[in-house]
Amino acid sequence: MRRMQHVIAAIAFAALGTLVAFAQAPQQPPAGGAAPAAGQGRGGGRGGPAGPASFFITSVGKGDGANYGGIAGADAYCAQMATAGPIPTPPGRTWRAYLSATAANGQPAVNARDRIGAGPWYNARGALIANNVADLHGDVQRDRNSINKTTALNEKGLPVNGVGDTPNQHDIITGSDSHGRVVAGAADTTCSNYTSNAEPAAGAAPGTPGPSVMLGHHDRTGGGNTSWNSTHASRGCSQPNLVATGGAGLLYCFAAN
Repeated sequence: MRRMQHVIAAIAFAALGTLVAFAQAPQQPPAGGAAPAAGQGRGGGRGGPAGPASFFITSVGKGDGANYGGIAGADAYCAQMATAGPIPTPPGRTWRAYLSATAANGQPAVNARDRIGAGPWYNARGALIANNVADLHGDVQRDRNSINKTTALNEKGLPVNGVGDTPNQHDIITGSDSHGRVVAGAADTTCSNYTSNAEPAAGAAPGTPGPSVMLGHHDRTGGGNTSWNSTHASRGCSQPNLVATGGAGLLYCFAAN
């Protein structure tokens, strides 16, 4: 009887040792993916995981008004600012400036919405900006994007000045209507497709259409509407003209896939 008690005690001790060893061993993440990094969580926006940075506002403009040397020059500036950020270019993507252009020199019109890829896009802190082009522009449901002063960050992951800040820099160059297409009509709303830094014509009668560029407000404030991409036209194309209404010649940059 006493021998049986010793056997049972030995079995119980061995089992207890196994449980302790299991509890102290590092646990593996669940199948199907690694556990989120500390502090990252799963809050990339709208319940999805955080993603690689693929959207930002340039922290500074080129300094030559709306003259970026055309859309290609603006794209190159976005890539330059991403590198300076630094924001690694997501695999298989190319940085594009959110700009529309009119038909000129035998080339067809260009719509901003058609050149930024399919999405999704995330800011420099991993928060979701929009899942796709339709959400970005409210094609099906308004305000499906997350562009606002809190989330529309620059390449350094910092907020961009808006209404109430000094200086206010919420005017972002787009040359687009609210659907992300080139603005209809004869007026120049792209500053000669982003090659002009001209002042308004001297002595022109008030209300005379002149060179300008369509602007959006990243903070969704002021200008008579809350559009992020088509709020009002600039007073002209020079750097002082852009600054005069609350801007600095800044661009929206998207990583197109």
